[in-house]
Amino acid sequence: MNKAAAARSYPTRERILEAAIQRFARKSYEETGLRDIAADAEVDVAYVHRSFGSKEQLFAEAVRASTGVARILAEAPEDLCRHLAKQAFDRDREASTAQIGPLDIIIHSLSSPAAARVVREFIVGEFVNPLGSKLDDPAALRAAVIGSLLVGIGILRNVLDIEPLREPAGGNLENLLATTIAQIRSANLNAGSETAESQDI
Repeated sequence: MNKAAAARSYPTRERILEAAIQRFARKSYEETGLRDIAADAEVDVAYVHRSFGSKEQLFAEAVRASTGVARILAEAPEDLCRHLAKQAFDRDREASTAQIGPLDIIIHSLSSPAAARVVREFIVGEFVNPLGSKLDDPAALRAAVIGSLLVGIGILRNVLDIEPLREPAGGNLENLLATTIAQIRSANLNAGSETAESQDI
């Protein structure tokens, strides 16, 4: 079976989503057209519309599929901090031969207001708020800071290739991240206001 025939053997919706992930990971939201995605998936553009509704909805599905956030948060390991720290090394473990990493789509589309809104809603709705619930953090402030830490490390490590952050999983960086996440998780958010109140007395 040749490559084109093998590609057509996948369910059509999955082919469209994979084509979208590949396109959005390499070009900005504005530079990526549904016709290009349809051509890559070897389907009519009308089928893309029927399957996903709009470019924005397809983009949201591509972000969800490429980041794997649902899988990350579905697991409830005893050591949640260590589990979260391992996510900084996600690209090392799971990148395909095409080298699509969890942040590639997000990085390429932040300049687009429409794409940035989708990414923001995704991060808040599918990472920050669920993680806040796991951390018993109703305001989700700790969860947002942990998310910022992981995304920042991911960008510096995998996109900008900052040398001290390039060490493999299981080393000092992972230990430092796990310790930092544990400190964020246990931080007393009222400490500052209590100090201010005691100074007022």
